[in-house]
Amino acid sequence: MADMFIKTSITAPSREPGTLRDYIAIARFDHSTKHIFIVPGAVLAWLLRGGGHVPSLILNIVCGLVAAVCIASANYVINEFLDRESDRHHPTKSRRSAVRRDLDPRYIRLEWVLFVTIGLSAALLSSWLMAVTAAIFAMQGLVYNVPPLRSKDKPFLDVISESINNPLRLIIGWAMVDPTTLPPISIILACWLGGAFLMAAKRLSEYREITALHGKNLLMRYRASFAGYTDVSLTVSTFLYAQLASFFLAVFLIKYRIEYILTLPLIAVLFSCYLALSMEAGSSAQSPERLYREKKLIAIVVLLVIVFGLTTFINLPWLEVLTSQHFITLN
Repeated sequence: MADMFIKTSITAPSREPGTLRDYIAIARFDHSTKHIFIVPGAVLAWLLRGGGHVPSLILNIVCGLVAAVCIASANYVINEFLDRESDRHHPTKSRRSAVRRDLDPRYIRLEWVLFVTIGLSAALLSSWLMAVTAAIFAMQGLVYNVPPLRSKDKPFLDVISESINNPLRLIIGWAMVDPTTLPPISIILACWLGGAFLMAAKRLSEYREITALHGKNLLMRYRASFAGYTDVSLTVSTFLYAQLASFFLAVFLIKYRIEYILTLPLIAVLFSCYLALSMEAGSSAQSPERLYREKKLIAIVVLLVIVFGLTTFINLPWLEVLTSQHFITLN
């Protein structure tokens, strides 16, 4: 399987052979902040399904984190290696190790196999649910990066396929607490479409900035999918993904604890602020791993967590009116 995504190394006289540091760099451990989607999965499983036996819970948490980090790093390894020529056309990605160094495909193959093996082994040690989820996570990396499928080169499908990583992380978090069930489909879809919103906003930010500075031809050389995008289509798609994510989230909140519906306005504000952020020059939306630097965004998230915590322990019976038919009598 590994042979199908390892091409002959493209050797350029100006590139020096890769060092151990370069092979570690392409695993992108600094992107581990994206695993934050594991936390809601674990928290929701704890609240809705109850906590498990403490020793096994600790083992599941460790195994889940190892699995998520290793599988994600395996995906990053083939992503960066296979994108090394197209990344030359990106203003910042052109500084990546795979672009500047001549990396040996044999070591890339070995690195991918090691990460996948460790990740799947850790997941299997925890539960079958986590193992299957980790396997799908790894397969998604192949579908997204490897020809002939290579979904990242197809407009809109690139966003949909990449954002599936978010519900997969959610399920890993859920499996840490309850490996016998799956999260409700409403929250899985909300997480998936929320991830699609984030990815579409990232594409929008790249499209606006690179097109303005260098033209669309350079943008298409960086990523083929941009040939099928326009400023309008990307903006509309981010709006659509946000609406659909909010819809499925509202279904989940009303169905499982009506008090949580009070978090929805803050989530709408969060979507809006992120979209506005993506339209700024040099936006952090292009590098989600650095979003922790956005103070306004973090403040909204903190407030959202506080409201979620309060509505977890405070019952508000008057909200039940939202779950039944109710008419305002004028006479």
